Amino acid sequence: AVAGAHIYRWPLFNVAIHVQRGKADLKEKTVRAGDHDIIYLDGGRGEPLILIHGFGANKDNWIQIAPLLSPHFRLIIPDLPGFGDSTRDRDARYGVDEQLARLKSFIEKCALGPVHLGGNSMGGYLAGLYTARYPARVKSQWLLAPAGIAAAEASEYFQYLERGENPLLVDNLADFNRVVDMCFTRPPYVPKTFQRCLYERNLAEREFNDKIFTDMFTEPLALEKELEGSTVKTQILWGDGDRILHPSGAGILSRALNDAEMVIMDRMGHCPMLERPRETAALYLKFQGLTT
Repeated sequence: AVAGAHIYRWPLFNVAIHVQRGKADLKEKTVRAGDHDIIYLDGGRGEPLILIHGFGANKDNWIQIAPLLSPHFRLIIPDLPGFGDSTRDRDARYGVDEQLARLKSFIEKCALGPVHLGGNSMGGYLAGLYTARYPARVKSQWLLAPAGIAAAEASEYFQYLERGENPLLVDNLADFNRVVDMCFTRPPYVPKTFQRCLYERNLAEREFNDKIFTDMFTEPLALEKELEGSTVKTQILWGDGDRILHPSGAGILSRALNDAEMVIMDRMGHCPMLERPRETAALYLKFQGLTT
């Protein structure tokens, strides 16, 4: 029975992902951006909203919230270069400049014009830096616990980093369970067999994730300085129980911007779109003047 479960685990997981994507009518597409093939999900109707996942994650981090947003926006959800199903090139560099150039090329290839831009964690960091560099190309930004706020208090995660440990790089099942625990106040329900799939994928991607982390964060930019004085309409969303990136970052970033709404969510961890997608979507649609 155990062997049988192992044989069917991945096919079942892939079917579940496909079904969830289907609820938002998301189709998988590919575009060549610079030196990488970028795999992305595309669906919904309305103005384009690009959603960027965090470190060690992929496009499917957004599929729980996607059906709540797709009636109002055309969703474009890429696997960032080096993550998910997009190209991984050991000889390429994945620093901020390189990733932003690829993101710019991706948006141009999709012929989207000015976009709404959203991102969680590292995805929020890249979204904010993109907005800082190309403000005329961004209609609004949605930053969910973005990385890169230099003046924020040290989180539990940063205390690990200072000791030379990176909990986001998974070596074994205990590591995986620890990072899940750190990312959520109440982890969303995932069947045990699918948890195993997520763990196996994290383990397989560990080495490349380590390379990307080094490329991107060895000399991080201060997001609050890069975006200082920005007039792009912004919602900053942060969980009060975020153990990865300290929620003090929300106020710091909000004060640096000229048109920012700050929302601190109660009893919320690092990934609001996964932990409580309905509430997270409602806050965003209200910010955009839309109703659910």
